[in-house]
Amino acid sequence: MSEVVERWGSRRAFIIAVTGAAVGLGNIWRFPWMTGENGGAAFLVLYVLFLALLGLPVMVAEIMIGRAGRRTPMQALTFLAREAGKSRHWGWLGLFGGITLFFILSFYSVVSGWSIEYLVDALSGSFASRSPEQIGGAFEAFLASPGLVLLNHSIFLFLTMSVVALGVGGGLERLNNLLMPLLYLLLILLVGYAVTTSGFTTALVWLFKPDLSAVTLMAVFNAMGHAFFTLAVGAGALMAYGAYMPDDQSLPRAVVTVAILDVAVALLAGIAIFSIVFSQGMDPASGPGLMFVTLPIAFADLPGGALWLGGFFVLLLLATWTSSINLAEPMVAMLGSIGMARPLAALIIGIGVWLMGVPSALSFSIWADVRVFNDMTLFDLATTLPIDIMLPIGGLLIAIFAVWIVDAPRAIEAIGAGERFYRVWRAVVRWVSIPLLVLVLLGFFLMK
Repeated sequence: MSEVVERWGSRRAFIIAVTGAAVGLGNIWRFPWMTGENGGAAFLVLYVLFLALLGLPVMVAEIMIGRAGRRTPMQALTFLAREAGKSRHWGWLGLFGGITLFFILSFYSVVSGWSIEYLVDALSGSFASRSPEQIGGAFEAFLASPGLVLLNHSIFLFLTMSVVALGVGGGLERLNNLLMPLLYLLLILLVGYAVTTSGFTTALVWLFKPDLSAVTLMAVFNAMGHAFFTLAVGAGALMAYGAYMPDDQSLPRAVVTVAILDVAVALLAGIAIFSIVFSQGMDPASGPGLMFVTLPIAFADLPGGALWLGGFFVLLLLATWTSSINLAEPMVAMLGSIGMARPLAALIIGIGVWLMGVPSALSFSIWADVRVFNDMTLFDLATTLPIDIMLPIGGLLIAIFAVWIVDAPRAIEAIGAGERFYRVWRAVVRWVSIPLLVLVLLGFFLMK
């Protein structure tokens, strides 16, 4: 369990890397979908509240553990527990995180595969000649084609695991860091277009004027899970980033910067998408296909729309590709730690994730009528289990480990913001974050 010696080249490099890992489908695809199904501004308020009270404190805890341990997640947890005279079995929390990543990657690959299909359609210019109704119908027809959905799921997962098997993710991450600003620019362009639509004002009111009567227990659970998902918190992946964090960087400042950039992407996407939704008379609660229907409508009205839309999906695919590599890497590294060769580990993980993704891929076609628990589709289950349940549980355990297991001097040094900040952060985690997590999770299981 030797300590890693590499570090990120600069404080800016660390922030860009963590932002690149966090920004992806959670901001652009899932945020509008969840907001649409959970009351608009009511969901946004809950999401920001959980981000502040749970997401940020636990994000500090997770990165701190990686920075204090300077090892892989399982090794860092074991090392710090032994150092504090506690049970080495805390290392199994790293395995739980790996299982969570496994489930997340299974549906992440399926949805990212939808982007591949849309990239091909966008570059062919087929959206330009379609009405909004035809664009929506084409998406439903695509989901109802099991062969196409599985093919794109397979292509995306092959691209992901090939990079992980070869161990060349660093080059792709550098490319992502170069092109991610272009994704921000395209989102700003979309918002500029949204201003010209008839639904812009309605979208702003719907997004930023809360209707508290729209708050439901499910909205609460979805908002909490999304706060963890959008920050990539709760599965231990950020521990790996913390292990390479520069020694002179303030952890709280870096975390706040990442959160602001992350939320900004979600809000830009939400404003653009819901402006189109209301201007076209669409239902904001249209489900997981919301982004794939609204964006082609928007770009179809812009000069050179096919090129812009193609560029958007190229950049989105790049963002999701690097994020999926970050999801897969800890699982492959875990198998590598027991002596398995990287290519074989990537193959085993890839096959397992592909098989786990099949129910999600087929839940809109062959298995559309299959329902579990509270009338959930298999796709609903695949997204709810890891995001709304496993990530918060992982976050809870990480928080407990950070404030009750890690030695205070080690934690103060790793956070890098002084003893006063450490004491305030620890109090917030102990008396706000952990009780709130327990309360919401208990309510979820009692409701189920």
